Amino acid sequence: MRSGDLFEERIRRVMASLFIRYKWRLMIIASAVFLGAFASCGGPTREIVGKWRASDEPNAVVWEFSGNGAVIIGTSRGRYSFGDNKRVKIEMPFGTSVYRMEFSRPDHMTFRESTGSKLEFTRVK
Repeated sequence: MRSGDLFEERIRRVMASLFIRYKWRLMIIASAVFLGAFASCGGPTREIVGKWRASDEPNAVVWEFSGNGAVIIGTSRGRYSFGDNKRVKIEMPFGTSVYRMEFSRPDHMTFRESTGSKLEFTRVK
């Protein structure tokens, strides 16, 4: 047997013994990672996805948020992403804005700017 083969065999044995010894810890860590990823799926992404109108006017601009991070405002295309404290960053060809999101009902969303101004939306059905 070559020395490389002996080395590989030792590595396999060490890895197998480590796995057996720390199996429960590894399972707990893997479960925590899975649950964390699963829990994040129901966050603001699910709430924001869809079409929203900035006022009750039938001809008002519609904002459409897709589940993949794309946003269309009127006819302009851009991207959105989430930050901490329920913040959403919207990047459009004409500029970038950051808002704090609030959902008061499933069909009502408010974006607040740091200046205090706000945009209120109603979900388009």
